[in-house]
Amino acid sequence: MKSLSGDGRSILVGVTGGIATGKSVVASMLEELGAPMIDFDVLARRVVEPDKAAWRDIVAYFGEQALKEDRTLDREKVAEIVFADREKRKILESFTHPRIREEFVAEVRSIREHDPDAIIQAVVPLLIESNLQSIFDYLVVVHAPADVQMARLIQRDGLTREAAAARLEAQTPIDEKTRHADTVIDNSGALEDTRRQVEKLWQRLRELRRLPKR
Repeated sequence: MKSLSGDGRSILVGVTGGIATGKSVVASMLEELGAPMIDFDVLARRVVEPDKAAWRDIVAYFGEQALKEDRTLDREKVAEIVFADREKRKILESFTHPRIREEFVAEVRSIREHDPDAIIQAVVPLLIESNLQSIFDYLVVVHAPADVQMARLIQRDGLTREAAAARLEAQTPIDEKTRHADTVIDNSGALEDTRRQVEKLWQRLRELRRLPKR
């Protein structure tokens, strides 16, 4: 993983933040400007497709209750279990994270084969929690206050306040994540404000691409 950063031409940008801060919004804007996107949520769904290695590990540990009738993973049910039990969450991550990272490495290499100068963005919800900072050339944290996160979670996912609070507590507090950032995008206001910040970020990334890598 560490060998992916600092290749001398392209830039690998990590985009993270707390749950419901709007990472996908910022990533979509960057993609429109020209940054190919690798979404770890997409990779996470891919590695647990029926009969893949992570899927088999999950079923062996959690049992058939982890599956829907069509044998796909019941992500909501598994999430409910692991967000209430830290040890089970760690076990689930031990099944999925190594496979997600393998997929990620393959995608980065594929993008670089087609465009060696690409500014590649990876949307990684648990980037800080997984201690992945060192593999990125630049780190962007999308920020929204905790009360905004809570309101968005309740509205977006139909969660109770208690369930939303449990998911927030399972992650590093957003204000702590910002300490690791090269750039913080405030996504608590109007969409136009977010877009202006993203356009400024894009110019900065293009400048960095032209600078010699250390």
